[in-house]
Amino acid sequence: MGGRRGRRGAIVAGAVAGAVLVSGIGLWATDSWPFRESYCWGAWEQDSGADFLGDDGLSRSGSERSATESAPPSASRHHASCTVTVTSTIPDDDSDEPLSFKEQVTVEYGPAPTGAEDRRAWIARYFDGSGARLPDGLDGLVAGDRAMLVLPEACDVDGRPAAVTIRSASTGDGHLGKVAMPFTIGTRSAVTGMLLDAANTGMRKAGCAPEKPLRTTSPFVTVPEETESARSPLCRIPGVTLDFGKGPGYQEKVGVVDERLQTCSVVWRAPGLPDEQAAQYVMTAEPRLVALFEGLPEGVGDGLVRTECHGRRTVFYANLESGLEGAGRPDDRTVFTRFTESVGRRIGCGTGEGA
Repeated sequence: MGGRRGRRGAIVAGAVAGAVLVSGIGLWATDSWPFRESYCWGAWEQDSGADFLGDDGLSRSGSERSATESAPPSASRHHASCTVTVTSTIPDDDSDEPLSFKEQVTVEYGPAPTGAEDRRAWIARYFDGSGARLPDGLDGLVAGDRAMLVLPEACDVDGRPAAVTIRSASTGDGHLGKVAMPFTIGTRSAVTGMLLDAANTGMRKAGCAPEKPLRTTSPFVTVPEETESARSPLCRIPGVTLDFGKGPGYQEKVGVVDERLQTCSVVWRAPGLPDEQAAQYVMTAEPRLVALFEGLPEGVGDGLVRTECHGRRTVFYANLESGLEGAGRPDDRTVFTRFTESVGRRIGCGTGEGA
């Protein structure tokens, strides 16, 4: 009797296992739980928080999600990158060819570029005025379409801080050609979650992870304002006066304004083209953020001044691209000096050409 009951139990268990297997194959085929797609060395999973990784990211017809990634970070491999892409198509009423769309999110691990021109472009992207300061003492900024986190000192590479960055890009391609389109990855909270997941995974792979994974629990204290037409004084900073001409294309972004960080940026915005960085002013007294400016040419004429404020190393930085280079009134050098003086007074720190 007992043997028959045991054989019957085995048969039932086998049938259940078979049903689960068949069900599992169906779940895998539809990317449903528990077989979720994972991306970027396992840092991100389908439906893990951000719109881009969930069903909303596949809302257009014919949408598909894929990823390409380099080898993960390691103790000897200090740079790594991964791009997750969603492609889709919709019918075009004006053409027999459908409209095609591509949305991409790229995460990079490693130190900021060493070359001055590349470093300035990196700073322009991740110290953008659209970014809010990360909470809970984390060193970085986050917006709906980009984010940057400077990693703990244990992850430094040859004395340079390593960082994890996220950025988005999107294009539409139809009978009018390929055009850039705005693309928000998700809310600031969702993008922060993606940033920290990538950072914690990258640090584990590189062997420099802290005992406890990096997390945030606090709300964002400073939320940047909406982008608005550029005007003088720029970002309401006394003395920062630029000649933007008569066109409406220049847009300013008033970012973080607190005792240890201030960001202000200008982009040139034209329909169908990516935003073009045009001007940027930054003050930071956060040690890990200050270190990101090491190696750049220093001096008022170079738009970089270092001083000490209340015992903290503090950086004042400005960068004007070709479209606005020479637009300072009366000149770029004087405008930068006025920036350092205005912000210096605000945070209780005397600065100037001799700083």
